[in-house]
Amino acid sequence: MHLDLDAMSLTEIIRLQTELSQVLTRRFERPLALGFTDIVGSTAYFARFGDKAGRALQQLHHDLLCESIRPFEGRIVDVAGDGAFTCFASVEKAVRGLVVFLERAARVNETRSHEHRLVVRLGVHFGPVLTDGVIVSGDAVNLCARITSTADPGELRLSASALRESPPDIRVRAFPVPPVVVRGHPEPLVLFRFDWRDEHRLPGSVLVRETGDTFVLPRQDLISFGRLRGDEGTRGNDVVLSLRDTKLEQRVSRWHFELRRKPEGYVLRPLSRQPTEVDGRRVEAHGEALIQPGSIVRLSKAVTLEFLARQEAAPGNASPTLEPRSG
Repeated sequence: MHLDLDAMSLTEIIRLQTELSQVLTRRFERPLALGFTDIVGSTAYFARFGDKAGRALQQLHHDLLCESIRPFEGRIVDVAGDGAFTCFASVEKAVRGLVVFLERAARVNETRSHEHRLVVRLGVHFGPVLTDGVIVSGDAVNLCARITSTADPGELRLSASALRESPPDIRVRAFPVPPVVVRGHPEPLVLFRFDWRDEHRLPGSVLVRETGDTFVLPRQDLISFGRLRGDEGTRGNDVVLSLRDTKLEQRVSRWHFELRRKPEGYVLRPLSRQPTEVDGRRVEAHGEALIQPGSIVRLSKAVTLEFLARQEAAPGNASPTLEPRSG
């Protein structure tokens, strides 16, 4: 059947448009779990280390993601330089597959220097899309990308619709974040941070007892502590121990120690020749000590750090009640 669109009236074209929309919906619309991953700081990485290193980091991201989501029937729909768009049959498979990806990236990062770590942000959304089994398109795809852009480094965020479709063991590990407004959606979005690290076992902040200074720990697998600040072209510490007492601050080394994420939790590794003690025991160079909420770290026999639990990781701070999932 040949249609002469140039000969059709406005009314006929509008009717045809409506019919085509109905056919598209009937044949190709279905709900899917969508996931986006985005490499944090990729533009600056390319600028600093060059195209070869940048492409290698992108390839590492792609390979780890493919290996991780395949057992969960996930696939990469599209790749856009520093990120990837994935889809899954269910939110449960999306979350579990992306958590495996995060865990594999964390293990790889243990062997890489601070500057060359693979750090990503992720988002999962559940909604209707148009798909023929290869192409996936629709407003839900754009929304998932924008949800991902709101996440912090190393964070996996879920939309409210994704959380509704999640099983109980995923829902109890999702914590609400402050509502955010994204382009194309005038109303603030209700989003949730998925606790893929089991953060009830991890400290979330550190208190300097001598001064009362408190520092929030970033959610990442390697956290460096010291008094060196970064500037253009120079990397500083993740937690800069800038104290109100400047004389006391000088007792802290430029690079004093780091926390590394392992299966059992964070472990402390000294980076300075100055003495570092954990719960009253000195940690020698190349040694390690487990850091948990309540751990006390003494630096240079002068500065006392107390590691505190994240408030949101405490019992009773889980996500609010949502409507049961569909199906």
